[in-house]
Amino acid sequence: MSGGVFVKFREPHRWDLSIAEAREIQERLRSRVRVEPLVRPPRLVAGIDVTYPEGVGSALAGVVVMRLPSLEIVERAFAEAPLAFPYVPGYLSFREAPAVLAALRGLVAEPDLLLFDGQGLAHPRRFGLACHVGVIVDRPAAGCAKSLLVGRHAEPGMRRGCRRRIVDRGETVGVALRTRDGVRPVFVSVGHRVDLTGAIRAVLACSRGHRSPEPLREAHRAVGEVARGAGRCAAALHN
Repeated sequence: MSGGVFVKFREPHRWDLSIAEAREIQERLRSRVRVEPLVRPPRLVAGIDVTYPEGVGSALAGVVVMRLPSLEIVERAFAEAPLAFPYVPGYLSFREAPAVLAALRGLVAEPDLLLFDGQGLAHPRRFGLACHVGVIVDRPAAGCAKSLLVGRHAEPGMRRGCRRRIVDRGETVGVALRTRDGVRPVFVSVGHRVDLTGAIRAVLACSRGHRSPEPLREAHRAVGEVARGAGRCAAALHN
């Protein structure tokens, strides 16, 4: 079944671009990013992860929608898209967004927040995957990455909820956030239509005793299972 809110958007550009063209698009579209408080605390959060099935030549996106505060799974959606752009740091959205957008089109649920395993404003041109997809679909979006792409931060305290600002070229672009006592921080940044306070609150609300928030953990697990199946099918076809 399909036909949710995400069938309404249109992709504003093609994906098979040169690096110079991709940079121009990032610099043009970043003016559309809106940093603003959420209208209300999110009730449905979609965790989004992308992987690359071995031997397939495509990106596979998984979206898992969870209900807060129970964190029950409401819906899952998956989609593949051919890789039209090379791997270049700082331009990952041009590889991953087509599959993510295809998976979002398969959702019936309407998430209040899209949570990405990737960057938002914590990006060299302030336009990571969470910004790129958030702007295209015009929905609240935030990045929750496991590694730092730009900027520096002091070490946050060791207790859950401790945080330190990520500063790049004099600008606060996110926070290093401790989601569990004693574990390494994650790196949270605004994508679109949320502010940093709201993004931090949502990440903590979705975290249950692990480093990554539960929607991202479940999306990572689910997309990995699907990818292993796709990889086995590809291997069989070539044998």
